[in-house]
Amino acid sequence: MKAPTRAVVHVLSSFEQGGQERIAADLARLQRAAGYEVLAISIAAGPEGPLASRLRADGVPAQTVAKRGRVDPSLPLRLASHMRRHHVDVVHTHNPHALIYGAPAAWLSGAVAIHSKHGMNPDAPHRMWLRRVAASFVDAYVAVTPLLAARAVAQRDCKPSRLHVIANGIDLAKFAPNVHERRRVRGELGIPDDAWVVGTVGRLAPEKDQGLLIDAMAPLLGQRRRLIIVGDGSERSALRARIAKTPGGRYALMLGERGDVESLLAAFDAFALSSRTEGLPLVLLEAMAAGLPVVSTAVGGVPDLVKHGVTGLLCSPGDRAGLARELASLSADGLLSRRIGDAGRTQVLRRHSVDRMAKEYGALYEATLRGDRWLVKSAWPT
Repeated sequence: MKAPTRAVVHVLSSFEQGGQERIAADLARLQRAAGYEVLAISIAAGPEGPLASRLRADGVPAQTVAKRGRVDPSLPLRLASHMRRHHVDVVHTHNPHALIYGAPAAWLSGAVAIHSKHGMNPDAPHRMWLRRVAASFVDAYVAVTPLLAARAVAQRDCKPSRLHVIANGIDLAKFAPNVHERRRVRGELGIPDDAWVVGTVGRLAPEKDQGLLIDAMAPLLGQRRRLIIVGDGSERSALRARIAKTPGGRYALMLGERGDVESLLAAFDAFALSSRTEGLPLVLLEAMAAGLPVVSTAVGGVPDLVKHGVTGLLCSPGDRAGLARELASLSADGLLSRRIGDAGRTQVLRRHSVDRMAKEYGALYEATLRGDRWLVKSAWPT
């Protein structure tokens, strides 16, 4: 007898294109291909973000059940009504805002609740209390790295017996060294073939601290050493002003939001991440898959991915001198760069495919629906 089709809903804070939203979209696409009925719900008021169009293009209905005001006691009831109409079996929430409203809605609708913790997620005491209450409705709680799992236990995010670790994954076919794209993109940007280029990709936001990267690169900038910043956000004007005041600032480019990140990565020689907080950044996985040596601040789950001197280089958040030192070491030592880049790529290819991620979540869904989630030994991939 054919097993009944499972219905899954991913509940998101918004349909913007951050890391957690991209993970949900990749899961939704692969789950639909595996035979699940999949729906995505945003609880953000206002215009839809760009992820909604991507979901629909993949055949996943994307709908909004908007939060009303700062606190909305009616939202779990409205979400639950929506879930019952769609006969949802699994509610998968992503990060705290969706957890607070989506997990109680899952309980009200009779569905099982899975939650993914994608970042460190510090918060005010009253919201931490709300998160703990909401987590009491969760059947399985997933952290994307062991360090984030330890953080979840330390701040009492969930019961340890419900905690699992499932690593983020990416579409590995998109990211690889590409000599043709390297030459094409550098020609487009007017960068010499023999220049050493450090790149970064991400939202231009205070927590990403691209200003630290600009300051760390300042002593290196010149005709043969360049910096490229890709992304957009609230810090755009401030970062442009910072570059304008930096000696050698004409060798730093801000490209804005781009849809061809895989091509841009091919044009870089190294990748830098200067964030003050992170979970397991997809862009770091993508850079490593592209064979780039990475330099990152040791925040969130990054040290679970990057082993200093082996698969990348680490420094403390806010440490301009440390970041500058690690970047300079890559600039001066081509053998070190190649060794670290090759090791990072090997690790990501082995551990961080999107297919592996989807398979592990699928196993957790099914075990949770059967009531034997404790039999699932999801863990950091080795």
